Amino acid sequence: MPVAQGLSPDIVIVGLSLSSSWGNGHATTYRSLVKGLSALGWRTLFLEREQPWYAQHRDLEAFPYCELALYTSESELRRRHTAAVRSAVAVIVGSYVAQGVAVGDWVLDTARGVRAFYDIDTPVTLAQLEEGNCSYLERRQIPEYDLILSFTGGPTLSRLRSQFGARRAVPLYCSVDTDMYRPLDASPDIDLGYMGTYSADRQTKLARLLLLPARRLPARRFMVAGAQYPATLRWPPNVRHEQHMPPARHREFYGSQRFTLNITRADMAAAGWSPSVRLFEAAACGVPIVSDSWPGLEEFFEPGEEILTAYTAEDMTDILEYCGDAERARLARAACERVRADHSGVRRAAELEDALRGAHVEAPRRARGGERGADAEIKP
Repeated sequence: MPVAQGLSPDIVIVGLSLSSSWGNGHATTYRSLVKGLSALGWRTLFLEREQPWYAQHRDLEAFPYCELALYTSESELRRRHTAAVRSAVAVIVGSYVAQGVAVGDWVLDTARGVRAFYDIDTPVTLAQLEEGNCSYLERRQIPEYDLILSFTGGPTLSRLRSQFGARRAVPLYCSVDTDMYRPLDASPDIDLGYMGTYSADRQTKLARLLLLPARRLPARRFMVAGAQYPATLRWPPNVRHEQHMPPARHREFYGSQRFTLNITRADMAAAGWSPSVRLFEAAACGVPIVSDSWPGLEEFFEPGEEILTAYTAEDMTDILEYCGDAERARLARAACERVRADHSGVRRAAELEDALRGAHVEAPRRARGGERGADAEIKP
């Protein structure tokens, strides 16, 4: 819900983007989360750095579930929003925020409520920290946060605690807005589709699991939606590429497919327990999913029952040629039921509530100075 006149926000999020999903998976994740928080009664303020590439590709104009404030510099952020950060029950800094180290230090020094870091790119972040070239988080900051929220679960959580000194590290996976993403009653005309921004470490799998099958099956239709693919990339004649697919068209995109392909970033596949937001969105739209395989996948969807996996081009061509309509419908129905039960925005917001409550109990007492943040009970 918008922050009403005269009311301070309960939760402040400083994140990469809420207004534009162009070239990033953060926006749809945050949108689902803040809508879930609103449903549970929380007032949220989202602070987003104004960036020209997002300004040119805004795909959400109304923000009924939270207040969005854009800022142009770190100094403007401090000037305009220090009071909100100081008084909030919780302040969350996200990964890939511009000048994120300085922003994080400001939040750590200013906030009196729970101070959290939400890492939507955990394996990438940890690899960069070990190499000493992470631009949005420094290793010294991790033990200072009361809570580390990680897109990646499994052994990575133990690593955050033992190797990086996190006080409290819990998973906060992506989620899906099940009002917006739901099955579409339509006849699919694309045999296999894929949505994802270009990434060099995913391109080998895309070539193996979509482009090569497309060349082997010239009568079949394929589609790729995503930005930043090299202009020199030669698409097979039966592969349609669309540079940007705004969220308002995601349901239509998924509903037009017989199967959709999920490919995981290399660092995230190696770490495991890193589901993509596209995985949940596709499942909620009732399209059967073929995914690469990675550790922990079975904790989100049961292979063979709720999702199919493919390793080779031959695996994919066999699925496209021999998996019948009844089996496709069974897989899609099972995955849709699973995601609506376990991975909705409201479910994820409730998990965030629990994480904040636990961090609030364990966080050291800080100078209060009359602000409500440190003393406030963790509830809307």
